[in-house]
Amino acid sequence: MPDESVKVAVRVRPFNQREKDRSAKLIIKMQGQMTSISNPEAPNEEPKSFSFDYSYWSHDGFKERSDGILEPAGGSNYSSQRRVFEDLGQGVLDNAFEGYNCSLFAYGQTGSGKSYSMVGYGQNKGIVPITCDEMFKSIDKNTDSNKRFEVTFSMLEIYNEQVRDLLSKDNPKGGLNVRQNPKLGLFYVENLKRVPVGSYAEIEKRTEQGTASRTVASTNMNATSSRAHTVVTITFDQIIKSESGSETKKSSVMNLVDLAGSERADSTGATGDRLKEGANINKSLSALGNVISALADLSMGTKKKIMVPYRDSILTKLLQNALGGNSKTIMIAALSPADINYDETLSTLRYADRAKKIKNKAVVNENPLDKLIRELKEENERLKKAMEGGGVMMQEGAGLTPEELEKMRKQMEEDIRAQLMANQAMLADNEESWNEKLAEARTETDKIDTGGADDKRKNKEPYLINLNEDPMLSGVICHFLNNGETSVGRKDASPVPNICLSGLSIQKQHAVIFNKKGVIEIESVSGSGSKTKINGLPLTGRKALCHKDRILFGSNHMYVLMNPLKPDTADNSLPKEITWEYAQKEIAQVKGFATGSAGLSKEQQIVQEQVLEILPMVSEVNAVSEELNKQKSFEVVLISAAAQEGGDVTQSQASNWTSNELVLVTVKMKNLLNGNTWLWERGKFITRRYLIQELYQKFLDGEDVSNIPKEQDPFWEPTEDVLIGTSNLFLQSLSYCLDFMDTLNISDYKGQEEGQLKVKLEPCDNKGKPIDEEAFVDDPHELLNKPYHFKLTVETANIHKSRFSKGILVKYSVKNNGKMEEVKTPTVKNTLTPTFNHSKVISIPKLKQENLDFFESGCITLSVYGIQEDTMPDPKLLKLNTRELRQMETMENTTANASGRRATMFGNEIASDTSHLKTEVVLLQRKYERLQQKERRMQQICEEWSKKPDGEKQFEPFYRAVSAVANSTGTRLKTRVQMLNQDGKHVGDGDTISLFVFDENEHELAQEASQNNGVVDYHKVAKHHYPDLQTSKAKTDSVIQEKDDSQGDQDSFGSVDLAPYMNTANSQDSADRSKKFSQNGKRTAFLSDINTKREAIKPVRNAVSEYSANKTSTATNGKRPSSAENNKTESSACVIQ
Repeated sequence: MPDESVKVAVRVRPFNQREKDRSAKLIIKMQGQMTSISNPEAPNEEPKSFSFDYSYWSHDGFKERSDGILEPAGGSNYSSQRRVFEDLGQGVLDNAFEGYNCSLFAYGQTGSGKSYSMVGYGQNKGIVPITCDEMFKSIDKNTDSNKRFEVTFSMLEIYNEQVRDLLSKDNPKGGLNVRQNPKLGLFYVENLKRVPVGSYAEIEKRTEQGTASRTVASTNMNATSSRAHTVVTITFDQIIKSESGSETKKSSVMNLVDLAGSERADSTGATGDRLKEGANINKSLSALGNVISALADLSMGTKKKIMVPYRDSILTKLLQNALGGNSKTIMIAALSPADINYDETLSTLRYADRAKKIKNKAVVNENPLDKLIRELKEENERLKKAMEGGGVMMQEGAGLTPEELEKMRKQMEEDIRAQLMANQAMLADNEESWNEKLAEARTETDKIDTGGADDKRKNKEPYLINLNEDPMLSGVICHFLNNGETSVGRKDASPVPNICLSGLSIQKQHAVIFNKKGVIEIESVSGSGSKTKINGLPLTGRKALCHKDRILFGSNHMYVLMNPLKPDTADNSLPKEITWEYAQKEIAQVKGFATGSAGLSKEQQIVQEQVLEILPMVSEVNAVSEELNKQKSFEVVLISAAAQEGGDVTQSQASNWTSNELVLVTVKMKNLLNGNTWLWERGKFITRRYLIQELYQKFLDGEDVSNIPKEQDPFWEPTEDVLIGTSNLFLQSLSYCLDFMDTLNISDYKGQEEGQLKVKLEPCDNKGKPIDEEAFVDDPHELLNKPYHFKLTVETANIHKSRFSKGILVKYSVKNNGKMEEVKTPTVKNTLTPTFNHSKVISIPKLKQENLDFFESGCITLSVYGIQEDTMPDPKLLKLNTRELRQMETMENTTANASGRRATMFGNEIASDTSHLKTEVVLLQRKYERLQQKERRMQQICEEWSKKPDGEKQFEPFYRAVSAVANSTGTRLKTRVQMLNQDGKHVGDGDTISLFVFDENEHELAQEASQNNGVVDYHKVAKHHYPDLQTSKAKTDSVIQEKDDSQGDQDSFGSVDLAPYMNTANSQDSADRSKKFSQNGKRTAFLSDINTKREAIKPVRNAVSEYSANKTSTATNGKRPSSAENNKTESSACVIQ
C-alpha cells in the first residue's frame, strides 16, 4: 500500500466559566480547513494560519436538545460529537474491519477539551464510545456463519514513566514492564490484562472501571490525571473459515490515546533545579515531539539518515506502530479559544502542523490461523535453544568488559523468558475456545459495581460524591450515608471503617459522620490528629452539614455532601454544580487570597490561576513533609520578579508590584530546625512536587526512604544566599544633575521592614569624580544627546534579624554603556550593620529621551541578601516532629502579628512619592534662591528709580528694566570674587561663584562669558551679587542629608531637612505631612515663603502690566529686551503657582 499521511484535525471548544468571568477574548477563527490564531498582544499583526484535514468549530452556534445532546443551531457551522465521529471515528472503524491497525490520539493543553472529544461528557458521547458502539452494531448485523468476531479490551495509564493497568487491582511496584518482541521489533506491555468483551455495554462498564481506578489513584496521590496518558487498546479479530475448512485471521489493533496536558516546558520549567533531570514530567510528550519531528524530516526527505528516538519514553515505544509504522493514524488537537492561553494554543497548532507531514505504511493484517500457530511454536523452539546456548547470542559482545557482558546476558535471558511466556499465553488462548474466555470475562464484568443501580438511592438517601481536578474523574466515587454512624478512616484500622480512604493525612480513625433521619453531622475522631475541612474551614468539634457542603478529608479527598432529604439547607449563593475549581477557590479565600476576577488584568488573571493551581500542591507537600518527618514547611509567596533578581523597573511597576506582569508565584521552603529558607520558582516547585510524590509512593510501597542520599532527596537543598528584602532607589534627581543621599527601607516580600540601606546617587565624570554643583540644570532636556555618568554608592546597612549576621551583601542590575550589568557588593560578615562603601559608575554614552523618562519615573531595585549556613539546631527542637514544629511556627507567627510588629505594607507605594518629594525639595530650594535674587533685583531697580530726581524719572527705561526682570528666568553666570585678608588686601586669584543675572543686557553678558571660559568680569555683574543671600544659599544648597545617622529614616520625611521651609515644632505630624503631600500633590508648605515674596513685588508688577497695556508698540519702539524675548515662555514655568 502506498504511504499515507497522518490525518490531523483541530477542534476549538467553548469558553469555560472561568474565561467567561474574565471576559476572555476569542483568538481562534476557522474557515473550511483553515485555522487562524490572532496574537492578543499585537492586534495589528497578521493572524497565523494553518491548514489541516479537518477544522472543527465547536465554540458556539449550538443548542441543547431535550435529551441533553448538543447539536448545531440553525445555519451555524458548529461541529457536534456525531460529526467528529463520522469524519474520524467512522474511518477508524472502517479500517479496522478491513484489517488495518488504527490509532487515534488527542493532543492539547490541560482543559482544552481532549477528553471531551475522546470520551465525551454526559449524553454527548465521544469518539471512543461511539466507535465501540458502532462496532458491535456492525457485528450484530453479521449473517455470515463462516465469519466470527473476537474483541478484547485493555486500558492502561502512563504516569512518570510507569505503566499501570487500570483493569487490574494489583499493579507491581514500579509499574508493568514494557518489552520488545524480538521478531517484530514492536513493544508491548507485559502481563497487561486484555479482557474479552461481547457488547458495547461490557466495554462501557470496563471503561467506568478504569476511570474509577484513575480517580482512586489520583486521589491517593499516586498520579495526577492532567499529567497522565490514558491508552485504550481494542483488538478486533475476524476469523473467516474457507470452504476447505481452514481459518484465516484478520486482525486490527485500535489504539485510542488521550495524552497528558501539553503545557509548554518553559511555562512550568524548573530552570536551574539540580533534580530536574530526575523528574519525568512531560518526558513522554517531549519524546513524542522529537519522534514526530524526526518522522516529519524523514517523510519530507530533508535528512537522509535519521534515528527516530522511539526508545526515549514508554509512550513512544507503545506508539511506535502508530507513528511511522503499520497503522492508519489520526491526531485530533484540542484548542483553547481564550487570549490568556495564546502561547499554549499556538504551540499546539505548530505541533499538529508538524504531525501532518508524517507518512505511515499500513498493511492488512491477514494470515492463516494454522500458520500463526505453527510460527509461534517454531519461535518458541528457537527461543528455548537460545536460552540453553546463551554464549552464541553473545558473540557480538566483543570488546565489552566481563561485567557488561554478564549484564547483557541477564537482560537477554529476561527478554527471551518474557517472550516465551507471551507466546505460551497466545498458544493457550488459541487452544481455549473464545466462548469460554468470553463467558469467564462476563462473569467478572457483572461483578463490577459502577453505581448504575444506585441512581434511585441518590434520590432518597444522603451521600458523598467525589470532586477531582479532572472533570472526567469527578462524580465517579459515591459513598451513601446510612442512618446512624458512618466511620471514615484507613483500611488497616480495627474495626475497618465504613468508608476506607488512603493517602496523605488520612488517619486510621479519621472522622465519624452521623445521620439522624436526614440531619447530617460530622466530627473528627478525638485524639487522632486528623485534618478535615468543611467549606475551606478546619473542622473543630461537631458540626452540622448542609446540602452541597464541601468536605476535604486529609490533603486530597474532596467530597460534596448531597442530601436529597434536606435540599433547602443549601446556601442560595452556591452554583448549580459544585466543581473542584470552586472548592479550591473557597480554600484559597480562607487562606487570604483574592479569587474574584472582576477588573483584573491579563497578568493578574494568570497569577491568580497559578495561585489556585499551586495552593493544593503546597498543602500536599506539607502533608508529605509531616508524614516523612522532613522538618520542612512550604508556603506560597508572591514576589516581584525584578525585586527578586535586583532589576531596574519603572516607578509605576515598583509602586504597584502586585498587579502587573512582574509578579512571580513562588514557594518558600523553610528548614524548621535552623530557620534557613529557599525561594523556589513555580516550575521548580512543580518538579520537586512530582519527585516528592515519587518518594512518597516508595514509602507506601514499603521501601525505607529515611536514609536516601541527600543529593537524591527532593526535600534537601544546599544552602544559598537568601533574599532579606529589597529597596527601590528612585532616580528623579539625575534629571537635574543633583546629588541624592537617602536611607531606604528594606522590605521583604510581605512588605515587612527588615532594615535600612544607606545609598548615595551623584552625577560624576567618566572616572567617578563628582561634577561641580553648578552643573544643576533647570530643564532636563538640556542634557539630551550628551554623555552622562552617575555614581551609585551603597554605603551602609542596618539589618534587624540576628540570623543574617553570618554575612550580608547587596545585588542590583543596571544598564551600563547600553548593556545590562549585574553588580554585587563585597560580603560583609559577622555584623548586622555592615559598611560597604561600594561605588559603581554607570555611563550613558548619549543621553536619550528614554533615559530621561527612566530617570523621571524609574528606579533601581537593590536586593539585600543574607548568607545562610547549615547550623546545628537547638537540641530541644530535635525532639519535636515536623507536625509539632509547624504548629510551633504557626503560633510564633500569630504572636508576632498580634504584637503589632512593624510592617511597611505600603512601603513600595509611598517610596516613589517620598523620593520625588525629597528631590523636589532641592529643586524648590534652587527656584527659591532664584526668586530671591529676582525679587532683590526688582527691588534694586525700584529703589534706584525712586532715588532719582523727579526730572530724571523716565518711565520708558524703568518699564523696560522691570519688564525684562519680570519676564526673565535669569541667566546663570560665573564670576570671580576677590578674597580679602585681615589687612584688606586681595588674596589669590579669587573665588569663583555663580549667580543669576536678571537684566536687559543678560544676553550680551552671556556671550561675553562664553568667550571667556564661562567667566564674566565681576564689575559687570556686581550689582547682581547679593552677599547677604549666600548664607541662605549655603543652608539650602546642600545635598539632602540625614538629620541623624543613628536613627535612619524614621518616617517618610525623616531624612529631609525641612526646617527652612516648614514650621515644624516636632516630628509627630510627619505622617500627616506625608499624607497631605501624597494626596494633593501641592507643595504649599514649601512655597509659602516664596508666595510672601511674590506679594511684596506684586504692586510693581501690576503697575508695569497696566502701563504696558496702555502703551502702543511705538511707545516702546517695537522692541523688548532680548533676555525677556528669549525667556518669556520659560518664566511662567519658573514662578510656581
